[in-house]
Amino acid sequence: MPAIGKLDRRVTIQRASWQQNEFGEDIASWSEVITLWAMRADVRDGERLAAGEVGSRLQARFTVRAFSTTRTVTPADRLRHESAVWDILGVKETAGGRNRFIEITAVRDADA
Repeated sequence: MPAIGKLDRRVTIQRASWQQNEFGEDIASWSEVITLWAMRADVRDGERLAAGEVGSRLQARFTVRAFSTTRTVTPADRLRHESAVWDILGVKETAGGRNRFIEITAVRDADA
């Protein structure tokens, strides 16, 4: 359970709404759900080889206060932090948090 002073990163949770364009393709339009303070802990970084190109990924855990809004966050949402977009992998209550804090595990391309 983090001390309140450790929530020193500003993050925004975004949620997609889907619409079809004139070709029948689904297009996501992202809107802000909530902006709040978080604690960031980098979990791992690594390289991957896909289609002959090398890229690197960064994974981190963001701990935020539990509110009714943050309890609705799912892997279908995404997180913005320091102008980078993070894909959410999982959301869970922190150990010993007693529904006070939520931990969001997310990844992004390190090259972005």
